[in-house]
Amino acid sequence: MEIHPLVVLVIAIAVVFVLIIRLKINAFMALITAATTVGLLSSTVSLGEVMPEVAGAFGRVCGGIGIVIALAALIGQCLMESGAADKIVRVFVRALGEKHASVSLLCSGYILSVPVFFDTVFYLLVPLARAMRVRMGRNYVLFVMAICAGGAVTHTMVPPTPGPLAMAATLDFDLGVMILVGAMIGLPMAIVGWLFAMNRDKVLDIPLRETPGLTLTELEDLAKADESRLPSLFMSLLPIVLPVIFITSNTAVNAIDKTSPLAGITGFLGNPNFALLLSAAISLYLLASQKGYSLTDLAKPVETAFASGGLIILITAAGGSFGGMLVKAEVGKTLGDLAQDFGIPFLLLSFLLATLIKVAQGSGTVTMITVSSIMAPLIIAAPQAFHPVYIACAIGSGSLVGSWMNDSGFWVYKQMSGFTEMEALQTWTPMLAIMGVTGLIITQLLAMIIPLQ
Repeated sequence: MEIHPLVVLVIAIAVVFVLIIRLKINAFMALITAATTVGLLSSTVSLGEVMPEVAGAFGRVCGGIGIVIALAALIGQCLMESGAADKIVRVFVRALGEKHASVSLLCSGYILSVPVFFDTVFYLLVPLARAMRVRMGRNYVLFVMAICAGGAVTHTMVPPTPGPLAMAATLDFDLGVMILVGAMIGLPMAIVGWLFAMNRDKVLDIPLRETPGLTLTELEDLAKADESRLPSLFMSLLPIVLPVIFITSNTAVNAIDKTSPLAGITGFLGNPNFALLLSAAISLYLLASQKGYSLTDLAKPVETAFASGGLIILITAAGGSFGGMLVKAEVGKTLGDLAQDFGIPFLLLSFLLATLIKVAQGSGTVTMITVSSIMAPLIIAAPQAFHPVYIACAIGSGSLVGSWMNDSGFWVYKQMSGFTEMEALQTWTPMLAIMGVTGLIITQLLAMIIPLQ
């Protein structure tokens, strides 16, 4: 009996939902199981081809993003251990003044979440938000939410975090374009989130509670820690800025003249794998010089980073495998036909699909990978009047909407801030939703004004 592709999609999402949420199965296992389920239910894939197709899609995604994610994890680990991340935050606080402490946390979250995963950035910055609350005696809700407003945006919109990276690879466009456009759209999204945080801070009076990690005494010590032991601002920013410069310069040169001799040089330097490799080398040097580490001593942070990065690679590639099998099952084609029948614009369709899948299974990264895989064949079948980067930005915006108790970010936010579940639902969830809708609106406007075609 032939099963309709949309029924296959519903069953596949239900499988992911049940395995991850109800049975607490690891996301890698859940996504590979869902990909296999799609293959078994699809009339377009024979039984003998199911597992080779699942493995093939997994390998293609892993080959495209594996090195970059591993190196990004290493860079983030080195920035934290060397004190570089702390240095960046302190410079922002000093430059903007304590009166604008929330803006400094917003900017710190925005910058640090480019190479460092959001959960890690929040772990890093929330003690500083608590220390500011101890020092100033107010605005704790604003400080905590400002971190999220900055960090969640670049984690969702700017590579080399896994979601944006995978979207650029799946939709087949230059990574530098994703960095530039994602950062441009992400900035007003972060500002809107910060404005909402100011409103919540006036409405909600949430006290400073004990949380896992630093005690209130340790927070006071952190606020008074000696900055002279931290690395310089130049060296702290270099591992973040350098790959962005190389990757975007390659994009710019190719846009002007792909045949010029300079294009070959920027093609090598601006390759994400090389740019991140060079950045990782600088990060390791920075850590070794700050801590006095030998090559043997560096082995521990490297192994720690690769352990966490390896898991993310597995989950990301499994999500790509799941999305690839949905494409094989002609889910994308069916959705495209329906969108055309009902007149649903592609950007809105991308946003709504991302919202649906995010609410169902919780992971923004899985959402971005899955929906971009669904949208890829639609773009080929019906080319749009704008660059596919706008499809990626609409998906990224949608992946922020509907974050609740099945999202690991929700629990990191709730636990580390000391908020209750209801307080997290009153702050985290609506702020991300407002930022997501803002992202869709700006994406739509830019696609009309600057189509990049």
